[in-house]
Order: sequence, then structure tokens, then C-alpha cells
Amino acid sequence: MQWISDKWKSYQVLDASGGCRLESWAGKILVRPDPQVIWDTPRQDPRWNRFDARYLRSETGGGRWDIRHLPESWTLQYGNWLTFRVKPMNFKHTGVFPEQAANWDYIRQKVSQAGRPVRVLNLFAYSGGATLAAAAGGAEVWHVDAAKGMVAMARENAQLSGLGDRPIHWIVDDCGKFIQREIRRGRKYDGVIMDPPSYGRGPSGEIWKIERDFYPFLTTVAQILSDHPLFVLINSYTTGLAPSAVGYAADAVFRPRFGGRTQCGELGLPVCSTGLVLPCGAAGRWEP
Repeated sequence: MQWISDKWKSYQVLDASGGCRLESWAGKILVRPDPQVIWDTPRQDPRWNRFDARYLRSETGGGRWDIRHLPESWTLQYGNWLTFRVKPMNFKHTGVFPEQAANWDYIRQKVSQAGRPVRVLNLFAYSGGATLAAAAGGAEVWHVDAAKGMVAMARENAQLSGLGDRPIHWIVDDCGKFIQREIRRGRKYDGVIMDPPSYGRGPSGEIWKIERDFYPFLTTVAQILSDHPLFVLINSYTTGLAPSAVGYAADAVFRPRFGGRTQCGELGLPVCSTGLVLPCGAAGRWEP
């Protein structure tokens, strides 16, 4: 299965070739590396050479931005309901993952159609796209990320999107430790969203390795689901982790107690030059 984020008007993948994608971010042209782009097709779009900024990988790891004409930050809109602050950041990031738009639509719809009060927990929540989608649908949301700067950016995105007055709890914490405290408090959630990294560190130096920690983490998440949960949404950008592996793990954890099934697949973005779809990571959506 493939979920394609094809409703953008202010963002486009113009072309993809030679390990990079050529993108338009509200008219700002960026060139960024992408490990999924294993083909080397002709770069016929002149904007490959007329970019506003590009991210250059270093042979020793990491990299740097080569900026020609770019403001420190600018805004990007999705539909008429989400607005994000965009800016060049470390590790080629911009503060937004556009392929997640398909999930934002899914989250907002699930919450708005629930017909009851909904509590949603967003873990490894980054700049808040999923948090804002849940809030826009009417949920009370707990937004948890270990990076203080990203939580601040998510709060700004809420203000930019006209959602600053919604019931969103902004929490800087290690996600594993936060869940353990929620279990002790007895707090339950109707929806859980997670975007775990392949490798990461918590605010106190806690180390996360997805191949070691992902499945035990899911078993812990199952303990904070309400008696009538709506969904669990899992994203993964780990290269080589198949969508079906995400689905298998989710079904192994959630089905024995709640039933249901997990739809798993790839997130993707349409490429203007070819009409093909660029794969952008694995996702699983469990529903009872």
C-alpha cells in the first residue's frame, strides 16, 4: 500500500536524480540528498543549477548548507488549515516532512469523526504536524519530544495555524520515561502517534536504538491505550525497515487485546518531472 501526499500547493518535488531531490518550498528551491534516490536520470530542469540552497554531505559525516538566496526562515501552508515555519537545519532538515501530509489528513478525519472526546498522544513529535492535525480534529493532545527547540517550533506552528488556543500539552521529555509515568498515573489515550528515530538520545543522555527498543516500546504503549482506542499511527524512516515489519510488530502487540488490524505501506510524494512517486518511509496504521 502507498499513501501519497499529493494535496500540496506550496510544496513540490520537482525532480529526483543522482541521490538528491529538487524541491520547491513555497517558491524557494532546495536541493537535498535522499538515500532512496538510487537512479541517475538526466537533470533537465534548469533549477538544479539555480537553487536557492543545497545541502552538501561531508565524507566524514554530517554536512552543511550551501546557501545562495534564502531568508533565515519562511512559512509553508498545507491546505487552508496548517502553517509551518521552515528553515534550514542540521542534517538536511527543514522543520517539515511533507510526505506526512497524508497522515495529517488521516489523523484529523479519525478524530473529527469519533463522535466523542478524544485524547491523543504524539511521541517523538518533532515540529508538530501530527499534533496540529489531531488538535484541528478536536482532540486534546499531549505533544512529547526530547528536543526543547523542536517543541518551541511546534508551539509556533500552532500559533501560525490558528490553533494556539487548543488544548495541547507541550512536553520536553524522553518518550519512554514519559510513558512510564503515564502508566503510574493511570492516564489513557484514544490515539497514539509515534515517529521513532533510528538512533537518538534523550535529554539526560538516554540512548534509543530502533532495532533494540522499538518492539518493547510498543508493548509499553499498549498499556496506555483506552478501552476503546481509535488508532495507533507509526512512522519509520529507518532505511531497510520494511513497512510490513512495522505492521507485523503492531499487530503482534495490539491485536491480542484489542483485535483489529494494521494497514502498512509507504508514504510517498509525487515527482513533477516524471509523474512517478518518490518513496519516503514506512508507516503503519492500526485500528481496532
